[in-house]
Parts: sequence; C-alpha cells; structure tokens
Amino acid sequence: MARDEIGLWGICEEDMGRSIPSPSTLHPVYADDEIVTLVDIDIDAYRRANDNRTIRKNLTLPSWLNDLAVKAGVNFSQVLQEGLKEKLDIQNR
Repeated sequence: MARDEIGLWGICEEDMGRSIPSPSTLHPVYADDEIVTLVDIDIDAYRRANDNRTIRKNLTLPSWLNDLAVKAGVNFSQVLQEGLKEKLDIQNR
C-alpha cells in the first residue's frame, strides 16, 4: 500500500510540474519505539503500469491506405499503439 501511495503521489507531482525529491538517506533517524520500513518505487514503471488514461490523437494518412484498412477491419488505435511500442522498443507495457 505504501508503494501505491508513493506512486500516486509521484505521478501527481510530475503532472503538476513539480520534481520528486531524491531519498535523503538509507539510514533514517527514528526513535526506539518506531519501526522503519524502506519502500522501493520506480515512478516511471509505476506510471506505465497504472496510468492507462486514453487520449485522442488526430492523424493523417493517404486515402487509399485508409480505404484498405477500413475494408480489412483494422483497429487504427491498436495498430498505432503496436507501432509506437515497436518504434520505441517498448516490450509488454
């Protein structure tokens, strides 16, 4: 749950244009009656796994290509996603 809290906070900070501070130390100061738990989080990986908002994109392509794709029942959004993942060398995200 701590990872989710930090991940959501980090995404919001980035979206608001604020930077996420680096950890100050691996040896936090704490009292004898307190328990310290370190939490690892990769904000970029967390965003990829949890931020699945969709956005609209307008694109231009030749009419003949559009006609062939429509006749073949091509899902333009899916093809664009697959093409971008291949172009950006992104695996299983």
